Amino acid sequence: MKKIHKNQERNLTHALFVLPSVSLYTIFSIFPIFLGIYYSFTDWDGIKKNYSFIGFRNYIRMFSDKRFWHSVSFNLRYTIFLVLGVTLLSIGIGLLLNQKVRGKMFFRAAYFFPAVISALTGGLIFNQIYGKGIPFIGELLGIGLLQKNILTSKVGAQFGILFVNLWQGVAIPTVLVLSALQTIPQELIESASLDGADSRQLFRYLIFPFLLPTISIIIILNLKSGLMLYDYVMALTTGGPARATESLTMLIYAQAFDEMKFGYAIAESIVVSVVIIAVSVLQIHSTNRKKVYE
Repeated sequence: MKKIHKNQERNLTHALFVLPSVSLYTIFSIFPIFLGIYYSFTDWDGIKKNYSFIGFRNYIRMFSDKRFWHSVSFNLRYTIFLVLGVTLLSIGIGLLLNQKVRGKMFFRAAYFFPAVISALTGGLIFNQIYGKGIPFIGELLGIGLLQKNILTSKVGAQFGILFVNLWQGVAIPTVLVLSALQTIPQELIESASLDGADSRQLFRYLIFPFLLPTISIIIILNLKSGLMLYDYVMALTTGGPARATESLTMLIYAQAFDEMKFGYAIAESIVVSVVIIAVSVLQIHSTNRKKVYE
């Protein structure tokens, strides 16, 4: 009986310590989610107290909205390029930095520097580079192609945003790849080399299986980053030119705060969130079946 009483006291003490954090998380995270789901079924404009419950009208309207599908198309294309670019670059840079070369620590610090800067700051820096720096160099060298701001072109603006995202987004994935490479037993690599395996075979049959869980994490992180693209668009183009770079998050922001369509914008954000969760679950499930130790 005394032991049961002590366990009850300990559980009560633990519950009292956890209660403030759980309460704050519920109030500021869980409750707004359910409130947002409710508002997605209304025509609330974000200000007025009076609004009407309209059911699934926002969701039906969304799937016939050309502007919404244009943003979806841009985000999908951007995400594919971002995932491929970050994954390939992080693996390549990780393999290079894992070699025994002179000045290795300097190169590690140099490539990681962009990750210290916020996304918005990086976007603002490159806004000046694209708008003034590169055109100035183009005029000095007499190269007409460089004299134009890349952000004024529909295609150029998309790749300009992507370049900045790759510049900043490849640092942390490279650290993850480096960490994974250093967990590979050197005995396996030496044995495979003695058996006549070349560098391509070593990577395909030995190194890549060890990197697969890390690659899965990189893909998931960049899927989320691509689908939630906002900072770089806001800093570089604000969705232009002619809405060519209007991402889903930029569209949701514009419709909520500029056009005062809060109910509709919340419905769009819920759909995007569901897609991100579904993709993440599928990716984790498929990768867990391919882990090297299984």
